[in-house]
Amino acid sequence: MLYLIAEWFHFEGLLNLLRYQSFRSGAALMTALFIGLLIGPKFISMLRVRQGKGQPIREDGPQSHLAKRGTPTMGGLMILTALVLSMLLFMDMSNPFVWACVAVTIGFGAIGFMDDYDKVSKSSHKGLSSKIRLVLEFVVAGIAAWLIVSQLNTNLYVPFLSGRYIPLGPLYYVFAAFVIVGAGNAVNLTDGLDGLATMPVIIAAGTFAIICYLAGRHDYAAYLGIPHVPGAGELAIFCAGIMGAGLAFLWFNAPPAAVFMGDTGSLALGGALGAIAVSAHHEIVLAVVGGLFVLEAVSVIVQVFWFKRTGRRVFRMAPIHHHFEQKGWKESTVVIRFWIISIVLAVIGLSTLKLR
Repeated sequence: MLYLIAEWFHFEGLLNLLRYQSFRSGAALMTALFIGLLIGPKFISMLRVRQGKGQPIREDGPQSHLAKRGTPTMGGLMILTALVLSMLLFMDMSNPFVWACVAVTIGFGAIGFMDDYDKVSKSSHKGLSSKIRLVLEFVVAGIAAWLIVSQLNTNLYVPFLSGRYIPLGPLYYVFAAFVIVGAGNAVNLTDGLDGLATMPVIIAAGTFAIICYLAGRHDYAAYLGIPHVPGAGELAIFCAGIMGAGLAFLWFNAPPAAVFMGDTGSLALGGALGAIAVSAHHEIVLAVVGGLFVLEAVSVIVQVFWFKRTGRRVFRMAPIHHHFEQKGWKESTVVIRFWIISIVLAVIGLSTLKLR
């Protein structure tokens, strides 16, 4: 909104800064952070009153988690509120990539909300049917993929190699939807300990803020040998908003958590990262930067597959963060070490830009 006003009235001086993506990125981060910190206490109190017993805790999970009973969930609503408000203020709402990412964020957030509401209202950790949830996710992701691909080519670019790509043609629509849905569910699986998913999402968002800005600039993209995507730079502001809203949530989610993100937040943030990666034509790089999320998802897939075939488990418990808890690691140890892994993977992901 402020960007369009600045464009219409051709502001000069300090107000002219509103036309620059770098300034608006910083402003979006600080605005989302401020809004999140401002609404957090009352929001948590409201959730605690309305939910009563809070998020159901699995009896077959780590026994240390039973002490978390009564902690409210759906904290993702705080993140989405702060993110959307900052986005409306500082983003160019005429950009198709913005609308695609908004559709995924709000759509996946709504699906997660339905899942969280089902769990809380029925005092069960099962939630929505996995089939229904996946269908809804692919519908939202399919719409977003159509919006994004209408502005792009259908090539899958290979990291580390300049100008190398795989022409997917119409299959790219399916691939794009799969990336968005996969990212949403991978972050959702990671969100099992206080702060475990939040900081890696912030790190990934910060990394893609840089990637989107560079991909949106023809000069930088040509120098680095990455695909130039006109308009992708606007998503740097979206990424900055995610960082600010995530930091505000982490303030309340730090151990011992006063609120859980729930599927409302984890699905929305993961889906948003997927949509951003597709928009910037850096889908494979997302698998590197978000390697922690990939590891968590793969650990569940391997565990289920192997148990159905042999009746035995590969890990003591899946997702893999519970495996380390069962091995005797403290929750804080698992969280901080996984944060370190996320930082290393983000650096590796950024290195793919120059290595081309």
